[in-house]
Parts: sequence; structure tokens; C-alpha cells
Amino acid sequence: MKKIIGALCIMTLIWACSSESATDDEVIIPDDQEEVSFERSAMLINWADNIIIPSYEAFSGDLDALLNSFNTFKVDTNEGNLTAFRSAWINAYTSWQRVEMFEIGPAESVGFQLNMNIYPTNTENIDEFIVSGSYDLSLSSNRSSKGFPALDYLLNGLGEDDTSILAFYNGDNKDALFTFTEDVLLDMKSLTDTVLSDWTEGYRDTFVANDGASSTASVDRMVNDYIFYYEKYLRAGKMGIPLGVFSGAPLPENVEAYYEGTISNELFLEGLNAVQDFFNGKHFNSETEGESLASYLDALNSVKDGEDLSSLINAQFNTARDLVSDLAAFREEIENNNTPTAMFLAYDEVQKAVPMLKVDMVSAMSISIDFVDADGD
Repeated sequence: MKKIIGALCIMTLIWACSSESATDDEVIIPDDQEEVSFERSAMLINWADNIIIPSYEAFSGDLDALLNSFNTFKVDTNEGNLTAFRSAWINAYTSWQRVEMFEIGPAESVGFQLNMNIYPTNTENIDEFIVSGSYDLSLSSNRSSKGFPALDYLLNGLGEDDTSILAFYNGDNKDALFTFTEDVLLDMKSLTDTVLSDWTEGYRDTFVANDGASSTASVDRMVNDYIFYYEKYLRAGKMGIPLGVFSGAPLPENVEAYYEGTISNELFLEGLNAVQDFFNGKHFNSETEGESLASYLDALNSVKDGEDLSSLINAQFNTARDLVSDLAAFREEIENNNTPTAMFLAYDEVQKAVPMLKVDMVSAMSISIDFVDADGD
């Protein structure tokens, strides 16, 4: 609560100070900000046409490949096909990091993130579902028993090695195991098809047309969702919670892709790359950049500590990436170190971007935060 009040005080101070009285620690906002010419609609078009929809299309294709690899494994349940199935899962999970932040419109309507990537997965439920054959994956109570984390358990957690995992798929409950695994995959594919088709068959135009400057306009809502994802899912979910930042004790079982054990850093870094690319308006799978949060800040001539705010934010993303890249797998860092100091230091650099986005950036853009910070950070 103290930090909430502190953040509000900082925002009030920023608005109260003119460029003449600003100190080195304040974001300088020009007195003639209202005269700045920046087309929000151009930014929305770039987001929709060059980032969001292409990211969903690529993810949908990777899910198709995952389903195909499962079908091959189902027909011929051997170690080579298990390895291929697992590899396709990793590819799709990595691709997911590019769309997870877009919890707006169609994704918000179906609870996309909540239905695709709630971890740790509920292994007791999964085991019971397989044995009983009775379950409803559409229930919100079963969100932690499906999606990518459930596949992590089904691909990597049923045994200590591939031989023991294959024994399950070739054992007495093989039909029930294959049925449940297929249902998880089909649920993921159905949700993805719904989100993508809604974007391409109407929501894209609605999103772009809503180009005003209000709390319900597309830019304001997208910025809030973007910051919420960075703070709650990337920073806290993928790093802070398993590290024990909020609980006071490490929770390694809360690491993303816990059973696979080695790709948590890769998933985090892909998510961080997606966040930074979106900030810079970088087209999906391209070096081309369009109108963006960074170019919006530049148009506003937003300066902090004597430097362009957009440059400072990019520099902080880069610093965080460098430290995370030097870490071992998150699970290994947490389980093998009594105090995972290096991971704490990396987390601190990830955290430093939060006030830059949540206070400095939104203040410059006159955007209000619409979610409550309740995790004590």
C-alpha cells in the first residue's frame, strides 16, 4: 500500500512540475504537449496489422504442427516420435510468448491466458481425469489442469526418463492418456482459432477505429494490458514468484515449464523480447519498425535524467536481458543455490523497468493505470 501511495505521489509531482522546475529525477513534459502531433490511429494499425495478427497466425501454425506431431506419436509411440512431440511443444510454447501479452478484445473474452498457461499445473486433477475419463476442460476450475503446463507434465513429468514416460503411453491406461492429451490440444487449438478469427473478421477494425484518448480507447486499454503483462506475468509470474520475492521463500515448483526443467529462461527471454519489440513497434519476424510507444514518447519529447525516456526504457530492457541470459535455468538457479543471488540481481533489473512504464511512460501519455497493485512490490 505504501508503494501505491508512493507511485501516486510521483505521478502527482510529475504533473505539478513544469519543465522549468523539473529536477534530474523527473520526467520533463513540454508545456505545449497538447500541440504535439501524433496519430494514435497509425500506431493502432501498426500494432494490429504488423504485430498482433501476424503473431497469432504464427502461433496458430505452430499449434497445428504440435497437433500433427501428437498424431504421429499416437500412431507410433516410440522414443523418436516422443522427442519430436516434445520439440513441437517447445516451439509452440516459445511462440506463445509472442501473443500472451495481448489479453484484449477476443483474448479477454475467452480468457485466453488463463486457459492456456496457468502454472503450476494440477497434476492430481490430471491423473484423476485420466483414470476416470470424466472432466470438463471448459470449467474455470480446471484451468490449471490444461494448456501448456499440463502438456509439460504429460510430456516430461510422467516418469524420470523417456523409457518410463513411454511405458505410460503404452500401458494399461494408454487410450485414456491419449484421449486426455488430445482433448487438451484440441481445447488449445479451439481457443486460438476463436481469437484469431475474431481479430481478422471484425475486431481488428473495431480496435483501430477506437483511436481516442480515453480510458476505454484502444491505446489506453492496450497500454494497461501491456504493463499488466510485464509486471504480473513476466516479472512476477516467470521470475519473482518462483524466486520467492513475494512469499519470502523460494517456490521452484512454480517455475514455468517445471517438468522440462531447462527452458524457463528461454521462455522468459522470448517474452521480454516480445515486450521490447512491441514497445518499439517492431513488425513480427522483421526488423522493420512502425509507430509505437517509443515513437509516441519521442513525439512527446519525454525526457528523464537528461535522456530520452524511450532510450532509457530500451536500455533497461537490454540490461535485464543481459543478466537473465547469464543465468542457468531458473529451476536450477533456485534449487541449487541456498540464496540464488544472481537471479535476484537479474530480477532487480527486470523490476526497474516497471516504474518507467507504469509511472513515467503513462504520465507522459496522460494514460491512467486501471489495475490495482496488490503484490507488495
